[in-house]
Amino acid sequence: MAVVEHALLPVRAGSEAAFEAAVAEARPLIEASPGFLSLEIRRPTATGQAYLLLVKWRSVADHRDGFRQSDRYRQWRALLHPFYDPMPEVSYFGEPL
Repeated sequence: MAVVEHALLPVRAGSEAAFEAAVAEARPLIEASPGFLSLEIRRPTATGQAYLLLVKWRSVADHRDGFRQSDRYRQWRALLHPFYDPMPEVSYFGEPL
């Protein structure tokens, strides 16, 4: 069973281009994680809206106990977290109905 990590990423206004460049740099960090299946980040359709993050993992533990406890996550956080205001909340979802 795969799970989907979902988060709305509230990127500070005016830093969208720098955020997108940082995402390109950070992408290989998450892709190299055990249990990682796919990553999708969607741009907002209107100014002031959050980006949508969808990451498919083999399990919640692969994200929470694997990636989030790794050096790769510390690098990911250093690249991307300075852009958020406020910090995003993460939710997990199971298989489609």
